[in-house]
Parts: sequence; structure tokens; C-alpha cells
Amino acid sequence: MDARRLSIAARRFAALGDPTRLQVFTLLSRQSLSVAELAERLPVSRPAVSQHLKVLADAGLVGCDPVGTRNIYRPEDMARLGFTYQ
Repeated sequence: MDARRLSIAARRFAALGDPTRLQVFTLLSRQSLSVAELAERLPVSRPAVSQHLKVLADAGLVGCDPVGTRNIYRPEDMARLGFTYQ
């Protein structure tokens, strides 16, 4: 693996190193959810959920789809992220 790919992988693992972000990612891996839906399932506020989603999105781990007035968050494709066995 080249240095660029290692750097990207390190950033993704660092993003998942926070227990709340790992919980957010785990919830999203089961079902696409809005910020409000995530906040209902977590012991943190909506603004905190939004901040965690930003870190996960910046690391390329989650994406969102606009649906009406809400954004629905989902995990990015794992194969595209490089989480495959070769």
C-alpha cells in the first residue's frame, strides 16, 4: 500500500476511534438515518451528532442524500473505500 492510501486509511480509522462516532457509524451501517433519528438513539445532542457526522464525512466514511428538508446519512460503499480483500 502506498503512502497516500496509508494516510487515507489512517484518517478513517482515526475518525472511528471515537466511541460515539463508532456508534454513529454502526447505526448507519444498519439503516440510513437523519440527524434527529441518530440523536434519538444516542446520548448526545443534535449539534453533537452533526459534528460527528462531519468528521465521518470528511474521512469519506459517510455520505448523505437530501430528502425533503432533511439529509439522510448512510455509510459510503465499503468496496469503494478500500475495505476489500484482494
